[in-house]
Amino acid sequence: MSAILTSLRNTVITGVVLALALFILIGHDHTSYDLPFWAFVFRFLHIASGVMWIGLLWYFNFVQIPSMPKIPDEQKPAIGKVIAPTALFWFRWGAMSTLITGLVLAHLNGYMVDALLLGTQTGQATFIGVGMWLAIIMWFNVWFVIWPNQKKALGIVQVEPDVKAKAARTAMLFSRTNTVLSVPMLLCMAAQSHLG
Repeated sequence: MSAILTSLRNTVITGVVLALALFILIGHDHTSYDLPFWAFVFRFLHIASGVMWIGLLWYFNFVQIPSMPKIPDEQKPAIGKVIAPTALFWFRWGAMSTLITGLVLAHLNGYMVDALLLGTQTGQATFIGVGMWLAIIMWFNVWFVIWPNQKKALGIVQVEPDVKAKAARTAMLFSRTNTVLSVPMLLCMAAQSHLG
């Protein structure tokens, strides 16, 4: 067991194998591998990606940013040079995967256009449409505002100290913007399947 849990790769592989085993034991006999099956697969991937993305967003805003003033200056390079770049890698690719799997899922379920038009065709896709637009705005912020500014703030891209400080503040403000948007986005996603 120690060999599994001391290696992240082995831990993830074990989780995937366990999930597949549960699927085979519980649901495999009832699966026809048609459109509903693929919608299920993309829903699972969408949820897993979203957990990675929003989990890291909330980690940055609830843990890392508030903790930085409490960390002695000589220890801060460990965050900026090791932890933050790795977390930002998974953060931005979690955002990309969430967006792509969500759009594929909306297409497979036949509501992508109606949702993106905010339910103007049927009126039933308004919740998911608002949630999708909020997620698209958040994804845009990650890739085109937060990440470019974090590269400057972390020294991945060399800039003058005043530009670095401004980039750190911009990245933080847009990260906080995404935190604000994450709450109504999650509400819309949940409401679509239960109230929509």
